[in-house]
Amino acid sequence: MAVPKRKHSNSRSGKRRSHDALQARQLHACPKCGTMIPTHTVCPNTNCGHYMGRTVVEAT
Repeated sequence: MAVPKRKHSNSRSGKRRSHDALQARQLHACPKCGTMIPTHTVCPNTNCGHYMGRTVVEAT
């Protein structure tokens, strides 16, 4: 079984983990109602339901 000969330094471990932080979600304004929503999703606004230039979800 392979076993490391030496301990990795804190600096080396930190460099490896530098890309593991959570990223903020990409938001954009709905072109119809202006609500900030994540990209590639239907607008959750109850009066909108807009996606890709058309109404996908009927208003209730």
